[in-house]
Amino acid sequence: MTAVDARSPVATELRFPRGFRWGTATAAYQIEGAAAEDGRTPSIWDTFSRVPGRVRNGDTGDIAADHYHRLDEDIALLKELGVTDYRFSVAWPRVQPTGRGPAVQRGLDFYRRLVDGLLAADITPVATLYHWDLPQELEDAGGWPQRETAQRFAEYARITAEALGDRVTTWTTLNEPWCAAFLGYASGVHAPGRTDPAAALRAAHHFNLAHGLATRALRETLPAKAEVSLTLNLHSLRPLTDSAADLDAVRRIDAVGNRIFLDPVFHGRLPEDLVEDTASVTDWSFVRDGDLETISAPIDSLGINYYSPTVVAAASPGEPAGDTEEASPWPGAEGRVRFLPAPGPRTAMDWPVDADGLYELLTRLRDELPGTPLMVTENGAAYDDYADPSGAVHDPERVEYLRGHLTAVHRAIGDGAPVRGYFLWSLLDNFEWAYGYSKRFGIVHVDFATQRRTVKDSARWYAEVVGRGGLGLG
Repeated sequence: MTAVDARSPVATELRFPRGFRWGTATAAYQIEGAAAEDGRTPSIWDTFSRVPGRVRNGDTGDIAADHYHRLDEDIALLKELGVTDYRFSVAWPRVQPTGRGPAVQRGLDFYRRLVDGLLAADITPVATLYHWDLPQELEDAGGWPQRETAQRFAEYARITAEALGDRVTTWTTLNEPWCAAFLGYASGVHAPGRTDPAAALRAAHHFNLAHGLATRALRETLPAKAEVSLTLNLHSLRPLTDSAADLDAVRRIDAVGNRIFLDPVFHGRLPEDLVEDTASVTDWSFVRDGDLETISAPIDSLGINYYSPTVVAAASPGEPAGDTEEASPWPGAEGRVRFLPAPGPRTAMDWPVDADGLYELLTRLRDELPGTPLMVTENGAAYDDYADPSGAVHDPERVEYLRGHLTAVHRAIGDGAPVRGYFLWSLLDNFEWAYGYSKRFGIVHVDFATQRRTVKDSARWYAEVVGRGGLGLG
């Protein structure tokens, strides 16, 4: 990356607060590769990606962006970007291959090298304990619908904190448990590929319980100054109209998409309307005495992942829901809610570009969770990037996407939302789950045949933003 020219006549008009945390984010299975090295065993994504038809082009994360072998090169990229923080995830099957028992030190050694390299580059490591890579052996025993998985996760959290807690001061328990529960166990489009709505609701509760148990384990293991957080992909919901029926559609999706996590974690309760909406699916008897108290242990911040808003309306009898999945990821809403495309430009994922949705989420949380620090832990866009004949990768659409969303974050801060940081998704082009390598979110282009990294224009732009502590509008 070339250095930013300090003489550039850019007038910064939107400055972020002093101490604002500027970062990028990645996930282990999407970038590490080395899927069978140093004791690592298969995760549910290793298994799922080998099922014909599950992942585009039959792609797997066996090699991914080869980050496991290119660690120093990738840390150098982060240093050139000038970011203050880097959010990464720890691969559970690399640390504890069966999900039980002692750690594999060779697996932990990789994360020790990563953390030490980040600290040497003056970058704060932010560790996520779970970004969807459940050890396959635990799935074979029942997976997240089984209560024991939450208990195993707390043990893994303790092991990892004991190894890295002297150097990592910011920890996230779970990343996007909604996706892991409902795309994994209800619609089946993510690993492990099950289509059982009752199992998905059990999984969601056990993710909440895992978060609470892991929070307790982290508090008992880490220094007092350490911060514990949770990252949710909360849905920014809009009704098609202001009719009572459409507003009820928003309520229903808000219950199973947002409040299923927010209410237990922050208020120690289950949403009553969620229980009523899903009564035909489950009786919720898997919620035991003491669970909600465990789940609602205080945390230090809430991470928000946001990409686009969701427009819903009430469904008429026999009307298509608008979902592309054969099985619905929305237990209790099947046949009752329609999902409609939001207007405006689209990304390569066919997701609408609408930064107002991020502002709406941040200000909602400002009002509903007063005093809770917020972090935008993922935000970014996929476009059809390519290297031109000169080797450069120009991605003006991504720059405009990021500019709009950072402007929305700045506006939310100005309106009282306690946003403490922003983590751009993603540092590298990577394995994009069921899309394989067909979608590129990175600000660094990866040629997957050669593993050559090429800095995109968006990375240079983001480096300027980080260096200036704000957006230049001149």
